[in-house]
Amino acid sequence: MPFIDYNLEKTFKIWDGISGTIAHSDQATYCRFTIESGSVLPVHSHVHEQWCHVLEGELEFDIDGEKKLLKAGMSAFIPSWAPHSAVALTECKVLDCFTPVREDFRALQAKMSQE
Repeated sequence: MPFIDYNLEKTFKIWDGISGTIAHSDQATYCRFTIESGSVLPVHSHVHEQWCHVLEGELEFDIDGEKKLLKAGMSAFIPSWAPHSAVALTECKVLDCFTPVREDFRALQAKMSQE
């Protein structure tokens, strides 16, 4: 599995307003997400380190109380267990990378593939 064509992968709804395609290696989860304009990702945290890279749109991020408006070409690094949230000011296309693997996303894929 050295190459992934996200254009051919099944799209999964992650949360309300957030959907996309997901791939896993032994060590990481890599996602291509679309976030609908106005979508709010409530404050949460997880064991995973996360990189979020904005390809299109404007996404206001809050990481542990520090806010930044991310536009195309900008990234955010979220350390393990850091509380974070985001608001999509426009429709956004993002790439997210998580380490270690998001087993909850893997389980979601398995469940939705059976439906």
